[in-house]
Amino acid sequence: MIAVDIAQRLGAFDLHAAFAAPGSGATVVFGPSGAGKSCLLAAIAGLRRPDRGRIAVGDDVLFDAARGIDVAAEDRRIGFVFQEARLFPHLGVRANLEYGQRRRRGNGGAAGFDDIVALLGIEALLDRRPATLSGGEKQRVAIGRALLSNPRLLLLDEPLAALDDPRKAEILPFLEKLRDEFGVPMLYVTHAMEEVTRIADHLVLLEQGGVTAAGAPTELLTRLDLPLLVDRGDVGSVLIGRIAGHDVERGVTHVAVGATDFLLSHVELPIGHAVRLRVLARDVAIATRRPEGLSVQNVLPGRLTDTAARPNQRRLLRIAVGGEAGDPAGAALLALLTEDSARRLHLEPGQEVFALVKSVASSALV
Repeated sequence: MIAVDIAQRLGAFDLHAAFAAPGSGATVVFGPSGAGKSCLLAAIAGLRRPDRGRIAVGDDVLFDAARGIDVAAEDRRIGFVFQEARLFPHLGVRANLEYGQRRRRGNGGAAGFDDIVALLGIEALLDRRPATLSGGEKQRVAIGRALLSNPRLLLLDEPLAALDDPRKAEILPFLEKLRDEFGVPMLYVTHAMEEVTRIADHLVLLEQGGVTAAGAPTELLTRLDLPLLVDRGDVGSVLIGRIAGHDVERGVTHVAVGATDFLLSHVELPIGHAVRLRVLARDVAIATRRPEGLSVQNVLPGRLTDTAARPNQRRLLRIAVGGEAGDPAGAALLALLTEDSARRLHLEPGQEVFALVKSVASSALV
């Protein structure tokens, strides 16, 4: 468990963040620029001293103002990856990685040099200098250097912010592998929703220096009372499912999300493999009767559980499919309609509807 409850005055800005996160997987701290995300990571790493509060990782207290505890940054066993890779330019990739290895504290369960190099796919880069690497390659090396110090916790401060879209697409699969295969808990800061939906096992929302909500992304992303999430063009839901089967003749894959069956274009994953699905609200249409003669393959019966007015005469709907979200058999989708459409369909909470899902994005989990 990662437990943080701190306050710090930074000029005219107040950081007053309190949350608890699992001691495994990836916890994403999401918020707009200026919310205090980087200040929060710096405090956890020991690079800033809070005015009051407490920080603990597992059974180890790293900071407790009341008890006078403030473990030095170099003794916290925390790896830190910044927006810029910050590699030593005069050293080759191998030497940069070996620097991290020399700072290793403890050996229990630590992955070796070759394992980390293979995990991050940087074997071919070992004899090169940082100046010859792309932005995505530099960040993979920076992550490798941090991992080789055998951290108990890995902090990543918007590691993709300085990269263009192709480089982001290059590095995201490695971040997913790191989350699923390495076993070191990650605290990952971003203001990009794609990274939330691809990376987060646990989500912390930070606004104006304070935590406004924390929990599973499958639950938080379908709440209609969180403006930070719903006041976005890419508002939508994240669903966790498993490959249930392949229909080779049709070129589709069945994914079971609880009791709900989603159809995707064929993906090369074995039956039983876990996947994460992303469904944008703008890609969900609503019908009050089961439609026929459609090209849309996912027509899911559900129940309208809540609605909220949005700007520009829009209405956001939450639909429970296969049972309530949070139930073993349930999931929730969001749909964004015009107010005119909602009125014409006489949509009210409690009503049985059909969700027509036009597009589903997927990524693999271990």
